[in-house]
Parts: sequence; C-alpha cells; structure tokens
Amino acid sequence: MPHERNETALLLPLNSADHVLGLATATVTVIEYGDFECPYCRTAYPAVKILLKHFQDRVRFAFRHYPVVEMHPHSERAAESAETAGAQGRFWQMHDLLFENQQHLGDEYLRQYALQVKLDLQRYDQDMESRVHLQFVHEQMNSGKGRGARGTPTFFVNGVIEDVSFGMGNLYKAIEANLQPANMS
Repeated sequence: MPHERNETALLLPLNSADHVLGLATATVTVIEYGDFECPYCRTAYPAVKILLKHFQDRVRFAFRHYPVVEMHPHSERAAESAETAGAQGRFWQMHDLLFENQQHLGDEYLRQYALQVKLDLQRYDQDMESRVHLQFVHEQMNSGKGRGARGTPTFFVNGVIEDVSFGMGNLYKAIEANLQPANMS
C-alpha cells in the first residue's frame, strides 16, 4: 500500500545554502535535522549512508543543523565547524569526521579535523573565532522547530516527518512508499 500523502504536508524546499547529496531530479528528498553530539544521530549516520547507497539516484539527502546544546554542549561548535568546512567546499568530509569522532568534539579536536580535511587553517580559525556561521546554524535549527522537529534526529521524507524512534526501518519504508506511483494500491 502506498504511503498516504498528506495534503497539508510541510514543505521543506531546499536552497543553495543546504548541503545536499544526490541529484536534484531525485524522486524523494530526505532532510535530517541533526546534532553532531547526539548519540541517536550517530546511530542514524551509517544507516543513512546505507539508504543512500541502496536508493542511489532516486533519493537526495540534506543535513540541517539542530544542536541541542542543553544536552550536548559541543554540538553548536561542531555545527559551526561543519559550516566553516562547508565554506571551503568540505562540508561532507567534516560531517563524517564529526560523527565518526563524536566523543571528541572540543575545539582542539575540531581544529584537528579541519587539518585532516585539508582546510585553510587560517581561514578556519578566523571563521571559528568570529563565529560567522552561528547565525546560519540557529536559522536552520529554528526552521526545524517551525516545521515540527522536537529532537534529534528528525527526518522528513518529501516534507513529512517520519518517526525513527524505533529504528531506521520507518525511514526506509517511507522512502519506498514515496517511490511508488500515486495510483497504486
């Protein structure tokens, strides 16, 4: 049975500031609001990679920041570090390092990751010190809150929140359902 499409589905248009994997022509768009220090986001990280490999060109994926600093004190700086890397064309490399090294997200580690992904360290240090990307991180978090995200990770499939609290299987099913023609039963 196809996934019921909610006529009041939340629209989550991607824009040039989004970090996106996959083709713009993909049938399904998955957006994750995530926190680099959240253990549930860390658990979802490899599952998302598997989903993207499985669905290939039929799915595009965007990551948006939702740092829950009350529970994850390094999450906001980690998000800023990812955006600083993104400004140098290396967002996804930093994204991966942050999740793979989630227990080590203090500033001294973030700078080491910047070195590993071959960032211009002078520019990195300047951006991190001036906190030039903090407003963007806050804007992404606020957009998630405004669309119903209440924690991390929050996934949207073609604009509809998918509950992954009991595992990533629901995300897989939602993608599958959205790939089915609307007239099938």
